[in-house]
Amino acid sequence: MQKKVIITCAITGNITRPDQHPGLPITPQQIAESALEAAEAGASVAHIHVRDPQTGKPSMELALYREVIERIREVNRHLVINLTTGPGGRFVPGEEDPKLAGPGTTLMAPEKRVEHIAELRPDICTLDLNTMNSGEQVVINTPRNVTRMARIIRSAGVKPEIELFDSGDIHLARDLIDAGELDGPGLFSLVLGVKYGFSATPETVAYARDLLPRGATWSAFGIGKHEFPMVAQAYLSGGHVRVGFEDNLYLSKGVLASSNAALVAKARQIVEALGGEIASAQHARDILRLA
Repeated sequence: MQKKVIITCAITGNITRPDQHPGLPITPQQIAESALEAAEAGASVAHIHVRDPQTGKPSMELALYREVIERIREVNRHLVINLTTGPGGRFVPGEEDPKLAGPGTTLMAPEKRVEHIAELRPDICTLDLNTMNSGEQVVINTPRNVTRMARIIRSAGVKPEIELFDSGDIHLARDLIDAGELDGPGLFSLVLGVKYGFSATPETVAYARDLLPRGATWSAFGIGKHEFPMVAQAYLSGGHVRVGFEDNLYLSKGVLASSNAALVAKARQIVEALGGEIASAQHARDILRLA
């Protein structure tokens, strides 16, 4: 097992709704403050989405990302900042003509999905490889579009964290590495417990881990009730961990977490109880080979 364990905190996501938690960070100030609190609790990476401050709905507004980063950096120069590129890949078939996009479709050109990455150049950004059912909708990330995004991410000097929702995503990642579009052995995140994707089980973690390129750095996280069991499983399987309001709002059954920091503190407690040591932001930079 690794000597130092990175805790990533996913601050707000784009699916969690404000009506589900009164403390969900919405404004750039709230998102930045929540990230800083999570860092104090032991997180060395903050995974950032932004929201429309007026409506609370997901946004890809460049100015909002810029403000979040500036607010974090005013206080903490070392916390690893990881920006999402996930929004913009959702398709909802029209009811009368499924060829046409219905309400809720967010599909946009790959270049628009990484515009903020090219401009702001965070330490890390996510790169989703999944094409899959998502409720009554479909998430679409074609190899061609993923390649276009990967090239812009590379030209910006940003490290991609490859998000894996099922085994086919790993095979696509390996093909992209072989083609020279992604650098190997790579940084990966296993997403566990999403319906129609990887199950949140020890067997799945072991199976997915063993499919990764040799020498890859990886983490795993569970959705909802699977969050804390997968913290333990990821650590015991040799990976890093992630928690946060993007994935889960509860500290225990029926008990809302007061903050992202509370989720981080519990994840830290689990890892340390199992014999692990939490990575500082500088340790995380060394592990991830960041400047």
